[in-house]
Amino acid sequence: MSKAFDKIFQQIRDDPDNAAFKKMGYDPLYVAGKGARLLVVGHAPGRQAQEKGVAWDDASGERLKAWMGIDDSVFRDPQLVALLPMDFYYQGKGKSGDLRPRKAFAPRWHPQLLDLMPDIRLTILVGNYAQGYYLGKEAKKNLTETVKEAASYLPRYFPIVHPSPLNFRWLGKNPWFEQDLVPLLQQQVQEALKG
Repeated sequence: MSKAFDKIFQQIRDDPDNAAFKKMGYDPLYVAGKGARLLVVGHAPGRQAQEKGVAWDDASGERLKAWMGIDDSVFRDPQLVALLPMDFYYQGKGKSGDLRPRKAFAPRWHPQLLDLMPDIRLTILVGNYAQGYYLGKEAKKNLTETVKEAASYLPRYFPIVHPSPLNFRWLGKNPWFEQDLVPLLQQQVQEALKG
């Protein structure tokens, strides 16, 4: 990692807003590299990923890689793929899943990191929070409608549903996603990764 990336990492780690995580021994969990061509923006690390210190190191990550059509060696190469969740720390459990990422987090840190990654060609937006932040008013009335219109956000963005195994009901009700959009996603990923 370059000095510029190291500096931002330390600033995030030392930010008073993240003091509780630092005290627990957790570092901010994201991956960024100067040559990255793909960016995956998700919710926030899950508990398991935060404890391991490895982003997307769970069943969701396995499905995400399959949907993208890439293997672990590509997914884990920061010179090819950047992983920036909306919050770099696991926020805990709520009534219906993980707690939401902190609202001020992405606006504060994403622009600084993205300035250091000028070669991003495609940003995959995983779930409501990433889509709401990056698409703004261009997002449709709900996640399903936004994902259904994924092609209309190309070539810059590709919104997808979260690859969690818990989303089996959504995937069952929306077979068009894996039939039609996953092949398109794989094609766009390969285009973005080309020399």
